[in-house]
Amino acid sequence: MIAGTRPLDFNPKIELKRWDFKIEDEVRSWWEKEDWWRFNVDSPKPKFVIDTPPPYPAPLWHIGAAVSYSLHDMIARAMRMLGYEVLYPIGFDRNGLPIELYVEKYLGLTPWKTDREKFLEACRKALDEFVENMKKVLKRLLIAADIDHPYLTDSPEYRAFTQATFIEAWKKGLVYEAERPNNWCPKCRTTIADAEVEYKERPGILAYIKFKVKETGEDLIIATTRPELLCACQAVIVHPEDERYKHLHGKHAIIPLYNREVPIIPHKLADPNFGTGAMMVCSFGDWRDVQLFRELRLKPIKAIDENGRMTECAGPIAGLKVKEAKKKIIEILKEQGLVVKVENIVHKVPVHERCETEIEIIPMKEYYLKQLEFKDVLRKYANEMKWQPERYKVNLLQWIDSVSMDWPISRRRFYATEIPVWTCKKCGYKYVPPPGKYYRPWKENPPIDKCPKCGANEWEGETRVFDTWMDSSVTVLYITRYMRDQRFWEETFLKGTKLRPQGYDIIRTWLYYSLLRVHQLTEKRAFDWVFINGMGLDEKGRKMSKRYGNVIKPEEILDKYGADATRFWIALEVKPGENYRVIENKIRGAHKFLTKLLNVARYISAFPIVEEADLSDSDKWILAELNETIEKVRKAYEEMDFHQAAEEIYHFVWDKLASHYIELSKKRARLMDERFNEEEAKGAWYALHQSLKNVLLMLAPIAPAITDYIWRQLYSKESIHAQELPKPKEEWKFEKELEMGRKIMELNSAVWKVKKEVLKRKLREPITLQELKENGVELPDLGGFQKDFYALHNIQ
Repeated sequence: MIAGTRPLDFNPKIELKRWDFKIEDEVRSWWEKEDWWRFNVDSPKPKFVIDTPPPYPAPLWHIGAAVSYSLHDMIARAMRMLGYEVLYPIGFDRNGLPIELYVEKYLGLTPWKTDREKFLEACRKALDEFVENMKKVLKRLLIAADIDHPYLTDSPEYRAFTQATFIEAWKKGLVYEAERPNNWCPKCRTTIADAEVEYKERPGILAYIKFKVKETGEDLIIATTRPELLCACQAVIVHPEDERYKHLHGKHAIIPLYNREVPIIPHKLADPNFGTGAMMVCSFGDWRDVQLFRELRLKPIKAIDENGRMTECAGPIAGLKVKEAKKKIIEILKEQGLVVKVENIVHKVPVHERCETEIEIIPMKEYYLKQLEFKDVLRKYANEMKWQPERYKVNLLQWIDSVSMDWPISRRRFYATEIPVWTCKKCGYKYVPPPGKYYRPWKENPPIDKCPKCGANEWEGETRVFDTWMDSSVTVLYITRYMRDQRFWEETFLKGTKLRPQGYDIIRTWLYYSLLRVHQLTEKRAFDWVFINGMGLDEKGRKMSKRYGNVIKPEEILDKYGADATRFWIALEVKPGENYRVIENKIRGAHKFLTKLLNVARYISAFPIVEEADLSDSDKWILAELNETIEKVRKAYEEMDFHQAAEEIYHFVWDKLASHYIELSKKRARLMDERFNEEEAKGAWYALHQSLKNVLLMLAPIAPAITDYIWRQLYSKESIHAQELPKPKEEWKFEKELEMGRKIMELNSAVWKVKKEVLKRKLREPITLQELKENGVELPDLGGFQKDFYALHNIQ
């Protein structure tokens, strides 16, 4: 026996008995001094690009965001350990309406009544404050990226890049200006794209109104949810097969109050089962009206203005807001006996997703980016990309199929990238400057002496800005330095594997627009992989919302349990693409697992590290279990399924290594029984250290601090995150021992049950074979497991 290896002399190298998450700050400080996480374009490794979602800075960030960015960091860490050189940038998406709405609400600055520069500065200042708070959260989540130097979509560099991509699209003839019906948000006073529209159930009315048929004098009752649009009615349609109205085909209806004649037209879009089956066609109650106006070549009447008020053509309700106008016109119609009845209903109405204001459809002159001609290639890309999970591909395909008009890209707001266009005041020529500089046409002169068309030198700078998705849709090109560093772009974008991780709620916006814009600019597919994460819900399964008062801030969880426990809970709880509930008890359970892991590591740290040894059947069994776990975990990481990886690691550590193998090999490893010698102990030492070492490597992408802490205490001064993920070993495929080991686990449980529940003995007390047999436990031939099994259970 080796001197100094008596049972009481096995002192653990790890002194910590309970995981203290305050150590995470110390571990992160190690990483900031090292370079294993920094991207090196000159590395010979294959490149992996993560187009990390740049979060929108907000005063309140809930736990769902922490989940998303932790998952993305797990991807980056796993891919590094799988042998990739990983480009994993952090950015903040700072353009668009949210900050304007915040400044309006909390600082009292209205963009249309405030000096533009002053308003923009207020937005910038608020954003800077939000970003600093979010950086702290990202650091606390142990995100291994350059958080101190993020890209900002409102920086002059980024805005110049967005403008450069627009200029390129302009040169290709993909941009045009036109006046046509658009979704209009009266509150935000801007055009919005279809992708920014949501449908919400809201209370409304269904008014049955009397029209007169000119030719017959009979009443024609029409049910409508938009009586305020009577003034904009240009036709009435009925279904061609509706027997009630066949005699009216080709005749004319007289609009009540306004006394205009409009044609009665048979058309299949009329629903015989809605209302009375007769429908008025107005400009523009909904997109069905838009379609009918185009098809029937009707002349639109602008009934609602940009402020959401009725125009002069509305007569007695002119100047009123839409809801007020709806009530007022019903009163007027009732006074004149023109209302049959009014029903209260609940129906789906289109709202602006940002402010939830009900939108109107108003003809506006806007810039459009062509998209209809690209639908086929986008479908092709959707089918070529790998999806995790696969079922979300249909969301993109359905959205592509639903696109029916070009994308209106201009917005009448302020805090966004300006459209780099000047218009000649004399001849109307549109001047678009060369790329490379950040242009602000609303306050700058164009970089040209005179109009190339007419020679004049008076210009009107564009005051409109881009839809924020014009900026966000080119993030993958920005981070791969498109148009700015050809070699970097070739190594990353052209040769690398490109991943888009994001929520399912923005498939129709961020993912769709990115595929569209990248194809238009490069004729390449933007991504190879799409990783979709779900939405965080409260314990009752409700969406987190300030309205419900159920928003959980990441700091609340991090203050209690730290990042590693939070991240391990995320991996265990969050299946790819699935919504998940935030239940604190489960996070507490994740923290208990980390303490269990630490205790296992502390126990194993007491034994010498040996490179080879003669193995008992027990040792072979745990190494075979470990081998299977390595294979499953590696596959899970390759498929970005962290739920599967975490479950496999959990079950190996808790259910096999700690509960059975450590107990089975303890007396041998610690030389606590005369039946064992030093050579046999070495087999246990080898198996224990191999198990711990490989568990740490497998768990590192998920719980990066505790694994690196233990790793450096025992195995290397170089970070665990600079290592490779383990691979299965052919020499550890002990099939016979694996099968027997699983039976041994069942026998262990059976013996413990007899001792504890039947014989009321402590587990360390002796038991005879006869006693076991009398209580239903008959031992088979245990082969090479027998010595460990008898020693564990103190079988006499």
